[in-house]
Amino acid sequence: MDISQQYILFFKFIETYRQTGFTEINPNDPLMIELEEMLGKNDQFFFIGDLLHMKILYCSKRSAQMIGIDQAKVTPYDIKIFTHPDDAFRLGQGTAKVFNLEKDLFINEKGNFLISTNLRLKKPEGGYSNTLFQCYLFYSSIPYKTVFTLQIHTRIDWCKKINCHFHYYVGNDMTYFRYPDEELLMIGHVFSNREFEIIRLIEKGLSSEQIAEKLFLSPHTVNTHRRNMLHKSGKTTMSGLIYDLMERGLL
Repeated sequence: MDISQQYILFFKFIETYRQTGFTEINPNDPLMIELEEMLGKNDQFFFIGDLLHMKILYCSKRSAQMIGIDQAKVTPYDIKIFTHPDDAFRLGQGTAKVFNLEKDLFINEKGNFLISTNLRLKKPEGGYSNTLFQCYLFYSSIPYKTVFTLQIHTRIDWCKKINCHFHYYVGNDMTYFRYPDEELLMIGHVFSNREFEIIRLIEKGLSSEQIAEKLFLSPHTVNTHRRNMLHKSGKTTMSGLIYDLMERGLL
């Protein structure tokens, strides 16, 4: 199967097992065998969860290889525990965005959203792996009214450009729900981790001098970062930039 078409298996999985609320999944089902084989080739694992009841309903086998936890024992808190401390803030912001989207879907009783970003995830053998998180949220009235999330985790260490950039997407364009390539991973935030750190401090009300002292930089370096960030974003003021990031769920 062409790699661009492989995510069709996830939709087949949803349609096959939604009737039972994803609680009676047969590991010997040819669909599940094909899905697990694909995950192995792509260095991925996924889980399906009920956002309303805050529980994981099913997790694929490769969680053991990727995060060191057996599929039957994975909880919503494990991802937080294994995320790199420097990425914890973005994980928190992304989680908050997921629950805001879940609220909208549940109130409207229809629709779907995709939210995706990359975070560093701890490996069982030690160290961290750059990992793409793709969360497909969808409302369902079957077998009860709720919002389910299909969350796919893909190791993307092969993409060297992502080391100085992070991917971020929120929306309804399902062409972005695919196995990642470089084009997909370059969608999102144009700022480096250092620049984003400075943005967060500006949002908290710190001056350039205070930021410089906190980050062991010179005020000149901080001001250079400020000018570069405005140029990258196309904004004329830092307040406008911060407002835009807050609207996108990044602050």
